[in-house]
Amino acid sequence: MKPSLQLKLSQHLTLTPQLQQSIKLLQLSTIELNQEIERFLLENPMLEREEFDEPPPRLEPSTSTSPAEREREQQREADTNAGGDADAGSAAEHEGGDEGIDWSNVGTGASAKRDDDDDVDFQEIQAAELSLREHLDQQVALSPLNDLDRALVRFIIEALDDDGYLYQPLEELLELLPPELEIDLDDLSIALRHVQNLDPAGIGARTPQECLALQLRAMPESSIQMLALEIVDAHLELLAERNFVRLKKLTGCNDDELRAAHALICSLDPHPGLRHSASETRYVLPDVVVRKVRGRWTVSLNQEAMPRLRVNRLYASLLQQNRGQGGGLTGQLQEARWLIKNVQQRFDTILRVSQAIVDQQRQFFDHGDVAMRPLTLREIADQLELH
Repeated sequence: MKPSLQLKLSQHLTLTPQLQQSIKLLQLSTIELNQEIERFLLENPMLEREEFDEPPPRLEPSTSTSPAEREREQQREADTNAGGDADAGSAAEHEGGDEGIDWSNVGTGASAKRDDDDDVDFQEIQAAELSLREHLDQQVALSPLNDLDRALVRFIIEALDDDGYLYQPLEELLELLPPELEIDLDDLSIALRHVQNLDPAGIGARTPQECLALQLRAMPESSIQMLALEIVDAHLELLAERNFVRLKKLTGCNDDELRAAHALICSLDPHPGLRHSASETRYVLPDVVVRKVRGRWTVSLNQEAMPRLRVNRLYASLLQQNRGQGGGLTGQLQEARWLIKNVQQRFDTILRVSQAIVDQQRQFFDHGDVAMRPLTLREIADQLELH
């Protein structure tokens, strides 16, 4: 064996750091993208946010008036005040006999009461929002139950989740009670019935099916209500599959009755406890906005969702003046430029993909869910020449 030299040709894909960062940013959500940008802003002094332009300062009229104009304006104000005093004096002479009136007590009606509350900011007064358990406890306090039953009802209320469901079995709840109370499973079942009779309807259900059934039983009886209750109790899976033909055969109803029962079931609330939830409302910030312009659905980027970044001009100018002496700042400057370019590339790709999806699903935007067609990633990738 002896050493030898050989030439070999091969192809392989090398992902540069810039390409890796571009792919990573493209996969992030808007929240994750903002978190990643905040990390870059803290680590890289060459990168900064582009602030919005501030409104121009308002000019005061007095700064541009001449001394002669100011003197004439003061003379006009003096004449106006003199005329007002003369009018007030003539009005007092015309009325006559008002010298003994204490004018400080005039207006002791609604305006005086309003003045007493001037330091109260009514905009800060908000209606107290009761939680689900507080709302149910108030009803239990007014119910004609004995102390033991009331305590068991409140015990089950504490086991409810935020949606108002009781997912914990009654057998497990029974084990948590002290044995000396001699509580059996029937007592807990009766207490659960009391909970399910509270407002809002559907509270205390153990399954979504039971939640819908409780709400239907709380409604006035009618033919549509009875049909909807039958569907929920026995044929809810067929309704979810939209198998209306079989539903009509099993229930013996016609199209109009089935349509009315379906609408009634859809109007029910599968999460009755959320209306009393104290969670703060969170709004979703979209990346793109779809509008119909001149008969065509078009996509535009949401400017509020796009981070505005730029290279720090001061540091960049100092680095340019001292070429070759920047050290690590040169690399940070390159990283800042890469990030700005990759963020822009991310939103350009989102815009292209969104417009392609909208073009493929035009019928959905015009006619709703019925006109939605199957769509795969490969179709959009081939159309946009992307991976």
